[in-house]
Amino acid sequence: MAMKACLNGSRSREEHPAVPLTPAELAADARAVRDAGAFAVHVHPRDGNGAQTMAASACDAAVAAIRSAVPGLPVGLSTSASINADPFARAVAIRAWRQRPDFVSVNLSELGWGGVARAALRSGIGVEAGLSTPADAEELTRSSFTHQVLRALVEVSGGADEARAISELIPDEIPQLWHGYGELTWEVLAAAVADGLDVRVGLEDVLVLPDGRPAAGNAELVIAAARLTSQQT
Repeated sequence: MAMKACLNGSRSREEHPAVPLTPAELAADARAVRDAGAFAVHVHPRDGNGAQTMAASACDAAVAAIRSAVPGLPVGLSTSASINADPFARAVAIRAWRQRPDFVSVNLSELGWGGVARAALRSGIGVEAGLSTPADAEELTRSSFTHQVLRALVEVSGGADEARAISELIPDEIPQLWHGYGELTWEVLAAAVADGLDVRVGLEDVLVLPDGRPAAGNAELVIAAARLTSQQT
């Protein structure tokens, strides 16, 4: 099992004081989660007002800072419609990046996802296919991207049964990485670990530890997720 850390997402400091926002903060957290056992990070760069953005200036700065602080650590960015509802604008933004991330997540439930994925692949950026429903998994299977994606990102707001319903529709040759949201995150991660699948954890997804206590930050969440592996052995 490998573990990816999602450092911030759309979270604000009001939700958790340790949410990293600036390139320097993202870089410091990336180093901390790597030391805690994460194999990669997923981040949402922010503009000067703290809003999520795909603008080249912010994305290039975030990626460069992480790579400088943690050489060799794979870095992923979001292409969510919550950042910009226009899929054409998101595709254009990807092509403008100069510090290209190792991968991006592309949500198959969003309009125009194929154009966003194509822009990433043509820029030499790997694509995680974000699947939140069985219909998303079927969409991936029917698409021309089936054999081009880096992995299937099974992301559910429910529990493990919801993740399994998606997982069973994904072609066997596509690697899977699971994650949940809120307290059900830990149920989803435990099920994934039991099946030998990769997982994701971080303040984007969950603010509390398995016992319900508030997490101090991303590194503590990664450490808690790593313990799931030892509990399965």
